[in-house]
Amino acid sequence: MNDEIIDLQTRIAFQDGLLEELNQVITSQQQQITRLEMAMGVMKSQIQTMQSAQSEGEQVEPPPPHY
Repeated sequence: MNDEIIDLQTRIAFQDGLLEELNQVITSQQQQITRLEMAMGVMKSQIQTMQSAQSEGEQVEPPPPHY
C-alpha cells in the first residue's frame, strides 16, 4: 500500500512538472503569435500606404508627350 502511494505521488509530481512545461510553451507561443499579428498589421499598413501612393502617382502623372 505504501509503495502504491509513493508511486502515485511520483506520477503526480511528474504530471505537475509536465503541465508547467506545457504552460510555458503555450505562453511563449501566444507571445509569438501576438508579435506576428502586430508585424502583419504594420506590413498591411505599409502595403496600403504604398498602394495609395502608387494610385495617386498614376492619377497626377500627365500623359507622355508623344500622345
